[in-house]
Amino acid sequence: MPSRLHFGEDDFLRCRFAVSPLWETQEVVRMLKRPERHAYHAPWLRRAASVAAGLDLAGLWLLMPRRGHSPDWLCPPPLGPAASFEEEIAAVRASDPAAARADTARSLADTPGALGSARGRRWLADPAGMVRELADALEETWRALVAPDWPRLRALLEADVAFHSRRLAEVGLGGLLPEISRRFGWRAGTLTVESRVVHERRLDGQGLVLMPSVFIWPDVVSTWDPPWQPTLVYPARGIAGLWAEPGDRAAPEVLVRLLGRGRAGVLAALDEPAGTVALAHRLGLAPSSVSAHLTLLRDAGLLVARRYGHQVLYERTPLGMALATGGTAG
Repeated sequence: MPSRLHFGEDDFLRCRFAVSPLWETQEVVRMLKRPERHAYHAPWLRRAASVAAGLDLAGLWLLMPRRGHSPDWLCPPPLGPAASFEEEIAAVRASDPAAARADTARSLADTPGALGSARGRRWLADPAGMVRELADALEETWRALVAPDWPRLRALLEADVAFHSRRLAEVGLGGLLPEISRRFGWRAGTLTVESRVVHERRLDGQGLVLMPSVFIWPDVVSTWDPPWQPTLVYPARGIAGLWAEPGDRAAPEVLVRLLGRGRAGVLAALDEPAGTVALAHRLGLAPSSVSAHLTLLRDAGLLVARRYGHQVLYERTPLGMALATGGTAG
């Protein structure tokens, strides 16, 4: 079911990229509840499991329905291209309780039994207290799970923004959006997004925020409800190698025995999307050999290929990631 966002002439001048520590904090919470998002983060999950188990995330999970609305006030579009967590959480704490109550009630209605639950009734009876409680939960999660790794996360997100900013200059917005995700389409000034809920909106000069996320993979999220600036959140490039440590790129011996040294080396080297020539240079192999390995790995379901302009870039599938890192495919 496609949602559609219609651009006017002024909207092209008001499109921007942003990085949001608040968004990553929310998506960490969501990822912990959704095993299908775990594949790329197995090393982090093993390390953070005991810390996560000590947090009370039940309230935040209650507002993250599988299908339906999550409250916009709890994670609004970023204030700027690189706002700090402290700035973003201050904006959450300043939310109007009446507006937060209405937004939260809409979300609770999308989770069976949530509206009538003791927590749901308490929130709707005391929306100011609800704002404080949920902001406290996000801040505790940030400090415990995200802040220790934020320099690494921010570096990857900023690299994604730099890459896609260059592509925007080369191919324009209509060429860039389908490259970012196969769920995005572009025709005659209208962006279509494959989604579970159908939306239709004209930007009317507001422009669009494009935001990479580490923990959202493999989903994309569109937030289009007024009065917020429309935002598209998509998986950041390079998450396959996010948690790799020095020396991790070498193919494990068991993988070598399974695939052969050449193919195992190619799979292990794809810690971020790369093309044939770049991989050949990195591995010291002939491009023709790397191309043959890539084709076999792709046919086996371990890689996918995506076109960026004149390049074809390869990246691991969840199964390929599990084999390369010793994790699980979810």
